Amino acid sequence: MVEFNPDGSIKLPGWMEEKDEQNKEKLRSQRCIKVRKELISYTAPKKCVLHITLSEVISDNRFIDNIYKQFIGNASVPMKIRNVGDRQFEVEVGTDFRRCTDCCSLIYRYREFLDGNVIEEKGSCTFEGRRQNFCYEDMF
Repeated sequence: MVEFNPDGSIKLPGWMEEKDEQNKEKLRSQRCIKVRKELISYTAPKKCVLHITLSEVISDNRFIDNIYKQFIGNASVPMKIRNVGDRQFEVEVGTDFRRCTDCCSLIYRYREFLDGNVIEEKGSCTFEGRRQNFCYEDMF
């Protein structure tokens, strides 16, 4: 059942509101980043942008550039990083067959550096990820 707020907007379920509050608190009090994936060009050649926001606790943002520079040496996808604000970065992901794989790999490197403290929002990204339908009957 769908509920509405007094202003006419759709009311979020309780679990979504709780998760949103936890993420906001994490950005205020813990060392983490938020990554929002956006598809900016839906027709060929497709392009994506990663919007990276640093938490208030992080005082040194050099790790964003350092990890990016290490990653771009092995990536097959053309990428550009841009510092948008004091705590915000944008990584433009160009067109290539491995676009989604390299995008996920870059996010994984940031997650590994921050010990898993990455808030990932799908945004308008259409990538489903790896689907694994494991069945014992297929293996034995």
